[in-house]
Amino acid sequence: MYSNDKRIVITLDAGGTNLVFSAMKAGKFILDPISKPSNAHDLDKCLATIVAGFEEVIAKLDEKPVAISFAFPGPADYPRGIIGGFLPNFPSFRDGVALGPFLEDKFGIPVFINNDGDLFAYGEALGGVLPEINARLKELGSPKQYKNLIGYTFGTGFGIGVVVNNQLNRGDNSCVETFCLRHKQMPEVIVEEGVAIRAVQRVYGEESGNMEHGLTPKDICEIADGVREGNCEAAKKAFATMGTIAGAAMATAVTLIDGLIVLGGGVCAASRWIMPSLLKEMRSKIKTLKGDDVNLVQMKVYDLDNPEEFAQFAKGDVKTIKVYGSERTVEFDTQKRVGVAISRMGASQAICMGAYSFALSELDKK
Repeated sequence: MYSNDKRIVITLDAGGTNLVFSAMKAGKFILDPISKPSNAHDLDKCLATIVAGFEEVIAKLDEKPVAISFAFPGPADYPRGIIGGFLPNFPSFRDGVALGPFLEDKFGIPVFINNDGDLFAYGEALGGVLPEINARLKELGSPKQYKNLIGYTFGTGFGIGVVVNNQLNRGDNSCVETFCLRHKQMPEVIVEEGVAIRAVQRVYGEESGNMEHGLTPKDICEIADGVREGNCEAAKKAFATMGTIAGAAMATAVTLIDGLIVLGGGVCAASRWIMPSLLKEMRSKIKTLKGDDVNLVQMKVYDLDNPEEFAQFAKGDVKTIKVYGSERTVEFDTQKRVGVAISRMGASQAICMGAYSFALSELDKK
């Protein structure tokens, strides 16, 4: 969307361990990333590091940036740039920090801060999977085009972002969340306990009988692939369980939002072990009190990374019907459908693309 735009936006990937600074122009990074320790436990040190990082980026630029835009993990009043609340990775921010206004005073340019899940979805909607899928549909002669996207990030948490009609939905309280939905298999527990990295590690431990295994999801994926020693069936079960729990949560969201779904995060490297159970859950049925079967998701759900399924997704189920009282005919696609795809960009790049695009879109409104 902004591939020919010459304005420069400074970006930041804010993690509890490291802060990674860079800058984007025309939808691409124009500087090598600059990494600094977060000092997240000490507010004075953390803010000083953030300022120093941005100053270092600006010093490397040939022209003045038009904005600073980045994601910050955890609860916040994002439209006002105020960070505060339960922040495990940034404990010094818990009492509330007006980070946006602070940085605007320091640098004299607009500052935009958003949730990382929101920016992941926004980046994928403007420069990632959504335009790619729409282009492929057009190439195959399908009139179907999508404007809504739900983005999920798998990692230490279970993040979500929602784009409706190509606009980021931040909600009225900056609180579009998915981690706190019910866990399908343990209704008194939040769904994040079944989807995050720790869930894969826990289920592998339970299934293998070794809760002290010390393995990462990457290790467990290699065991499932048969290239690393370990309990292969336990590894497959760990990812399959994750897929089932995630699929149940996604079924709720896609039923309400009615759009495509994109998945990101390091755990997606194991998508071959996650997707079958995720899709099976989304395609499952529930019952009425009379015992009638009802589709859990009212739209047909496709795996958009499967070429055969994508061909069917593009084709739909088109019928020709007559206009009542005339000889004129119209085409009627009777199939309501959505699909799930894995991010091609990767979560980190999509978040930065989202931050860059969000800043420019906000500036263009003024």
